[in-house]
Amino acid sequence: MKKNKIGTVVAKLLPPIIAIALLLLIWQLLSVSNVIPAYMMPSPSKVFEALIKDWKVLCQHGWTTLSEALIGMLIGIIISFFLAIIMDICTPIKNALYPLLVVSQTIPAIAIAPLLLLWFGYGIMPKILLIVITTFFPITVSLLEGFRSADKDSLMLIRSMGGNIFTEFIHIKLPGALGYFFSGLKISVTYSIIGAVISEWLGGTSGLGVYMTRVRKSFAYDKMFAVIIYIAAISLLLLLLVTFIKWLLMPWERTKYKNVKK
Repeated sequence: MKKNKIGTVVAKLLPPIIAIALLLLIWQLLSVSNVIPAYMMPSPSKVFEALIKDWKVLCQHGWTTLSEALIGMLIGIIISFFLAIIMDICTPIKNALYPLLVVSQTIPAIAIAPLLLLWFGYGIMPKILLIVITTFFPITVSLLEGFRSADKDSLMLIRSMGGNIFTEFIHIKLPGALGYFFSGLKISVTYSIIGAVISEWLGGTSGLGVYMTRVRKSFAYDKMFAVIIYIAAISLLLLLLVTFIKWLLMPWERTKYKNVKK
């Protein structure tokens, strides 16, 4: 059984590893052969060297960006639960708010960021607000869909046993919506890092966006690519963290997966 599991893991990981290795090899060959000038796209070896050289600096700026993203995500999740519950309970409120939520997502984050900086200054507040604006919508929509997809027969059973809206939510709607919630959270967790970096482009003293602005102005494109890879790695780690939390909080999904495998 262990050999089968190891083989399954290897079969899943091997194709993306090979694809990434081929991409890096082609990139390196194009850089070495001067098909792509070094000032336009530095070679992977130069990017890796810059990543190692500035690792401590990247970690310091990365902690600032990650802190902003996590605080904004936490506030966004709280707002999302509140809005989704309210819209699920009251259809007129849903009909009134849903179009406004959609409109809020049609405005580019880069257009909102200068206004937030103008209104709230160059501290952490406008950065967190931008993250909240860019992350709450996917979670809200996913939760609302999860609440609305609750099994009707189960709800009728709860009501026949004297249950109320609260017991319906705790025993039926919330457990049934967890899968939808984590689907929205996986989208929002990447948006949180992007929102933090965009807000840091426009002002601040620390953060990966500030670091990107500095190295861009100094034409250090090897460092520019290094910070892009660093941001991608943080986003990937956050996605893995969300997946792990989902695995912990939804044991019935693990059981379902084992039954399918058998």
